[in-house]
Amino acid sequence: MAKIDSKVIFVTTSPRTPAKMIPEIELLNTHFRGQKWDNNSQKAFMEVLRNEDYFHGKGAKAPAFSARDRINRAPKALGFVTLKPTISLTEAGKRLIKSKRKEEIFLRQLLKFQVPSPYHIPTNKAADFWVKPYLELFRLVRYFGSLKFDELRLFGLQLTDFRNFDNIVLKIEQFRAEKARNKGNYKQFYKDYLFSELREIYEERIKSGNTKTRETQDASIAKFLKTQASNLRDYADACIRYLRATGLVNVSHVGKSLSIVPEKIDEVDFFLRYTDRKPCFVDDLKNYVNYLGNAELPRLFTDDRDLLVGNLQTQFPEIRIDDTLTIEQLKDILAHELERRKKEIIINEIRKIKDYKLFEDINTTFEQILDKSLYDAPLMLEWNTWRAMTMIDGGNIKANLKFDDFGNPMSTAQGNTADIICDYGDFGLAVEVTLQSGQRQYEAEGEPVARHLAKLKKEINKPAYCLFIAPKINEACIAHFYYLHKFNITYYQGKSTIVPLPLKVFIKMMEDSYRASYVPEPKHIQRIFEKSNELANSVNSEIDWYNQITDFALNWLT
Repeated sequence: MAKIDSKVIFVTTSPRTPAKMIPEIELLNTHFRGQKWDNNSQKAFMEVLRNEDYFHGKGAKAPAFSARDRINRAPKALGFVTLKPTISLTEAGKRLIKSKRKEEIFLRQLLKFQVPSPYHIPTNKAADFWVKPYLELFRLVRYFGSLKFDELRLFGLQLTDFRNFDNIVLKIEQFRAEKARNKGNYKQFYKDYLFSELREIYEERIKSGNTKTRETQDASIAKFLKTQASNLRDYADACIRYLRATGLVNVSHVGKSLSIVPEKIDEVDFFLRYTDRKPCFVDDLKNYVNYLGNAELPRLFTDDRDLLVGNLQTQFPEIRIDDTLTIEQLKDILAHELERRKKEIIINEIRKIKDYKLFEDINTTFEQILDKSLYDAPLMLEWNTWRAMTMIDGGNIKANLKFDDFGNPMSTAQGNTADIICDYGDFGLAVEVTLQSGQRQYEAEGEPVARHLAKLKKEINKPAYCLFIAPKINEACIAHFYYLHKFNITYYQGKSTIVPLPLKVFIKMMEDSYRASYVPEPKHIQRIFEKSNELANSVNSEIDWYNQITDFALNWLT
C-alpha cells in the first residue's frame, strides 16, 4: 500500500503513455507468474525488460526500484496485476493483453480507480480524499463541453472529493469571467492565478515553514510554489493521456483543450449516470482487489444489447443485425466497423496529402512544433513528419503511431520499430524523429535507431536507410551515426546508413518538393543516402560529413 500526502488529485503518472504497460505486464506474466514480487524478481524483471525492443529506459542504477515504478504504479493501481501472494494477471489484465477493444478495458479500470483505497491511503497531511478521479474528470469535461488544459491543471486537480464538484465548477466559471476581463498578457495572468491558488492549497504548509522539497535544499516559498506548479503540470498531462486512452476524449493540440468525442457522448452520459461516485471497499483489501480486477465492472453503454444495437444502426446503418448475435459478437462487429471507417478516413487523408492540398497545414504544424505552441509536441512531430514524408515522394509511407477512431493522432510509436516506415519498392527507409536534445538525445535515440534500421533490413531483405530528424542534432549522435556508416557490424546487419538532419532542413526539403515543377521520385530520396555513404568514406571527420550531407539535403532536388 502507498501513503499519499497529496493536496490535489492523485493519479498514476507511470507510464506516461498507458499503452506502454501492455507489453510489460505480458512480459511480467510470461516470465514471473507465480513468483514472489521481491527484490530478486524485480531485478530479474528489469534484466528481461532491458532486452526488449520496445524498452527505452535503462533501469541500471536501481533495477528493483525501476521495476516497482513500472509495475506497482499503473498496472497494479488500475487492477491489471496482483503482486501478493504471488505475481499474476487479473481478468482485466488478461483482457487488456488479448482484447481488440483495449479502449473499453482502460475505461472500466479508470472508472474504478479511487482514493482512498486499500492501495492508496491518504495521510493526515493530505487532502480529504473521497473521489474516483477519472470519473469526475470525465464529468467536468462533459459539463463544460470543452475544458482547457490550464483549467484542468489549476482547478480540475483540486477535485479531491466528488461532493465538491459544484465548487470546482464555480471556480472555473469565475476564472473564465476574470480571464475575459483581463486586458493584459494571458501568460502572466494565468501564472498569478496559479500561484494564488497554490498559496491557498498549501496554506498550512507555507505557514509552518515546511517548504523544502526532496529535489533541492532551497526552502524558499518561490521555489516551493514553482515545484508544485510543475507537479500540477505533470499530473494534468498524465490525466489527459489516460483519459485519451479510452477513445472517448478529443484533444485540441492547438487550442490545448479536451472535449468528448461527439459520437461517444451517449456512452459517456451512460457511465456518468450509472457509475457510483463513492469509493468502495476502502478498508477491505480482498474485496477491493476482486472488484478492481473484475473485467465486467462497471457496466457500460456497450453492455446493454439494445443500446449497442442502436449505436451500430446509427453509425453504420448499412449493417444488418442478426438477432442471434451475442453482445460480444456485436462489440466485435462495432470494433471492426470502426477500424474500417478509420482506414477509409486515413486513405482519404493520404489522397489529400499526395495532392499537396494539406501543404500549408503541414508547414504550419511544423512551425508550431518549433515554437513549442502545441500540446504533446512529440506526438505531433511524429504525425506531421509522416504527413510530410507522404507528400514529398511516391513511396508507401506507414506511421507506427496509434490513431483514434477518426484518424487523429492518439499516441506515439511504442518503441519496437521505427516511427515511420517507407517502402519505395527497391529500397526501404526508416524515419525516426525526436524532440530530445543534448546528451539525452544520444542516450535515448542513438542505439535504438540503429537497431530499428537493422530490424527493417532483416524484414524487407533489400537495401534500407534511416533518416533521423530533430530540431537540433547532438554532436554525439553525429559521431555515432558517422561511425556506423564505416563499420560492418553484424548485430546491425552490416553498415548502417543513418542521416541526421535538423528539422528546419527537413522542412526546406518539403518546401522544395512543393515548389518543384515535377513530382519527386524515390530515386531523389535514395540519392541522399548514397551521397551520405560516399561522403563518409571520403571526408576527414564526422563534422565534415555532417555539414556536407546537410548541404546536399538542402539542395536535394537540384
